This record gives sequence, structure tokens and C-alpha cells, in this order.
Amino acid sequence: MSGERLETLRPAAPPPQEAPRLSRFIRDNVEPILAEWETFARSLPEGGAMNVAALRDHAKEMLLVIAADLERPQTDSAQDEKARGERDAGDAGDAGDAGAVRRTTAAEEHGAGRAGSGFTVGQMVAEFRALRASVTRLWLAEDAGRARTDLTDLIRFNEAIDQAIAESVSRYSQAVAQTQERFLAILSHDLRSPLGAIIMATRFMLDAGGLEEPNRTLVTRASSSARRMNQMVLDLVEFTRTRLDDTIPVVRSQVDGLRLVHDVVVEIAAAYPDSVVQVETGGDLSGQWDADRLTQALTNLVANAVQHGARGKPIRVSAHGVGDEVTFSVHNEGPPIPVEQQEAIFQEGHRAGGRTDATDRRHQGLGLYIVERIVASHGGDVSVRSTAEEGTTFTIRLPRSRPGG
Repeated sequence: MSGERLETLRPAAPPPQEAPRLSRFIRDNVEPILAEWETFARSLPEGGAMNVAALRDHAKEMLLVIAADLERPQTDSAQDEKARGERDAGDAGDAGDAGAVRRTTAAEEHGAGRAGSGFTVGQMVAEFRALRASVTRLWLAEDAGRARTDLTDLIRFNEAIDQAIAESVSRYSQAVAQTQERFLAILSHDLRSPLGAIIMATRFMLDAGGLEEPNRTLVTRASSSARRMNQMVLDLVEFTRTRLDDTIPVVRSQVDGLRLVHDVVVEIAAAYPDSVVQVETGGDLSGQWDADRLTQALTNLVANAVQHGARGKPIRVSAHGVGDEVTFSVHNEGPPIPVEQQEAIFQEGHRAGGRTDATDRRHQGLGLYIVERIVASHGGDVSVRSTAEEGTTFTIRLPRSRPGG
């Protein structure tokens, strides 16, 4: 055996897998596709309003992402995730990419840009429809037999376009919602100054005396309406703050809960002169709270009870301090809140109460949502109990001091 050389035989490496023909076609024909797309897009009914040149960079990047997606092996589960909208081009990908950082996709950037440019959703979707048609038309024009031989590629391409549409529409909707909320925040803030001037002027006229009827009644009504409007604006300010990913700020100081309840009742009496509010207190009602925020929360509950309670029946406001906790409750008689609504009553936009006639002036349920946010900021909780026999009671439970402090 000496002199003989032993060689280790290794299996030949498999030939590199050829990229799908549609992905190669897209990469080799990006500019012709964009040119075809531009012609097609301008022919759409919405095309006259489109800034087509602005899409070119996004469209080119989207095409290259789609080409890469076509070249990547796709499992049945991945295809199912795409169909359900649970996977997008910005995902890290397979399990091996779990640590990868997700970046904003070109489709998402396009959606946000179109929202900022004043486009409608219909116009934006039409752009994607044109892009899809441009690629399909050019590809089939190069070889009429492709419809039979490369059907799988065509299916994958349509999936990728649908995925890009979903990403773009989602980000478009987010951008529009944020713009609307910022507008509401600015509007509600700017309304507070003229409303404050009206409240101060009417209060001065009533306190100065000398008004004869019907002038006194008219000024009283104007003052009451301005107070209600001011409360709505305050609720809107807090609502937009929480919607913009900002928490309700709490500035704690030593607060006398008895004085706080008294001030709320006086304000409600001025805003609703026909209402009857009874007060019951007991124990130590002091605590480290934000007096303005807590006044706002309790005012919302009492006003809600006046508006939705039975006419002519008194509203009962109770406050009791026991140990490290103080409890505030507001009770009214009248139609109960349906059981199926009680769990969601503190969610944004939920409308509370049993009446739905013209006397129900409550604004879209923001008041109770703001109550829950204020109480949560203090480390407390708010709950509701409502039955036909017992009436409706909202209860706020607050720790006397900052939790853990």
C-alpha cells in the first residue's frame, strides 16, 4: 500500500439555485417598470392630483424588496401569516434574525408621506394598483407563455404587493389619526382663553348685582353654559394628551378632601341650578393628591350623575377616610347602566347613562375616560355599580400618598 495516495471523496456541491425569473425581471427592468407605472398612474382618475415623481424612490425600494422576497424560500406558515396580515417586509424574518431591529419599510414611509401630502386612501391604493399592473404587463409582454410557466412567481408577486398596500394604508391611517389628534389638542387649548373670559365676565355681572329680569336669567344661563363648555374642553385636552402617548401629569400637594368636595358641589349647583346634591362625609379626608385633577374627576362624576339621573331625585356625594385610603362615591337614581356596558364604561368614546333622548347632552363619554386616567395617575381605581333597585354609584378609591412613597 506504500506509495499509494488515498483521496477522500466528497459529494459535489449542489449548483446554486437560480433566482425566480420574475425577481430577475424586476431587478433588470426597474427603470422601464417605473416609466410604465408613471404613464399608467397618470391615466387613473386620481392621477391628475398625484405627485408621481415623489413615489419613484419609494417604488424602486419596494420593487427591490419584492424581488428579494421572491428569491427567499417561503414556508406554508409564512404564506399564511402574510395572508392574515401578520408579517411584513420590515420583520426581522426567520428565527435566526430574532435580534434584528425592525426598520420602517418603504411602503410605510410612502403611506405616511401621502397622508402628509393630503392624498386620499383611494389615491394611494390606486398607485399600488398601477405598480402591480405595470410589472405584470411588461413581464407578460416579454414572453406570452409566462402565464402558464411562472404562475407561482406571479402569485408571490401579488402577495407582496398586497402586503405593501397593507403596510402603507396602516401607516397612512396612523399619520392621519395623529394629525387629527394634534389639531384637537391645539383647538381645545385655544378655546380655553375665550371661555375663561366669558366665565369671568358673567360671574362679575352676577356678583355685582343690579341685574333685572330677564337679564339676570339670561346671564345665569350663559354662565352655566360656559362652565359646561369649559368642562368639555378640559376633558378634550386630557383626552388628546393621553392619545398622543402622554400621561396625565399629577402635581401632588396636601389636599383637604372635605374642602374639595364642597367646591365641587358649589360648582355643580352653579352649573345646574335645578339639581339637588346631598353630601355625606366621615373620617380623615386629607391626602397627597393633585387638587385640580381630582376636582376635575369628581366634577365629571357629579355632572354625569346630574345629567343621567332621574329628574327631581337628589344626587348623593360621599367621602370617607379609613386607614391609608380615602373613598369618594357619587350616587344617582334612574335608569341603570346595562350590565354589558359597565365593564367598558371607562374606555374612550363610550357613552354612559340610560337616556338617549334630546336631554342627554353628554359628550361622547370622554368624561368617564378622563376620570379613570386621573385616578390611575394617583395610583387609585374607579368602579361602577348600577342596578334598577339600588341606582348607580361610581366609587373612587385613592391611597393617601404616592404608592411606595
